[in-house]
Amino acid sequence: MNRRFALLAIPALLILAAAAPPKKPLAKRPVATKPAPPLGDTVKIVLVTELGTIELELDNKRAPVTTQNFVRYVDLKKFDGISFYRSMRLPWGNQPNGLIQGGLQGHPLKVLKPIVHEPTSVTGLSHKAGTISMARHAPGTATADWSILLSDLPSLDADPKASEPETQAGFAAFGHVTAGMDVVRKIWDAPLSPTKGEGPLKGQLLEPPVKIMSARRIADPPAPKPAT
Repeated sequence: MNRRFALLAIPALLILAAAAPPKKPLAKRPVATKPAPPLGDTVKIVLVTELGTIELELDNKRAPVTTQNFVRYVDLKKFDGISFYRSMRLPWGNQPNGLIQGGLQGHPLKVLKPIVHEPTSVTGLSHKAGTISMARHAPGTATADWSILLSDLPSLDADPKASEPETQAGFAAFGHVTAGMDVVRKIWDAPLSPTKGEGPLKGQLLEPPVKIMSARRIADPPAPKPAT
């Protein structure tokens, strides 16, 4: 349902509600909710995409703000049904060179508040092949879009000695792929639209996007019991 259709439907719903006889409100039963498991130093996430499964390990110890933000979206199931929509293919260096990007694309009904920027100069993380990193505009604007790197991209790390503010801040790395880099490569290799996108995004948007069916936390296997 597009926005225009939704707006046109609202008056009809209001008319139906006004014409209906008043009903006695039903008492709401409390719904028991299972508390989310606490986060350890690392958090494992599995993304099930239409091209295969990607497993992530997020670094809650060194990048807690960014990790907990990502996990919040996962626990609320806000990443179910979203897509990887971008493949940035850098024409230099060893191939594959670049990244894929996914997320909510600023969906006004789903994004949560922006988070504090965690630069790599503080976390000690770096943008290596397989790293997951937050997408953003200015530092402190990241919400629910993120990239997975196909190659080492140290230019995305924070450089406090740089003269440009953007380079000083860098991007917030917060974990890495532990399984499924072959799936990341398939997404990176997927067809691109020659016309969609504006500015630097033109020619980088996947057509069609690659759907993420679900994003879930996965628990560590239980520790083996000592021999008796």
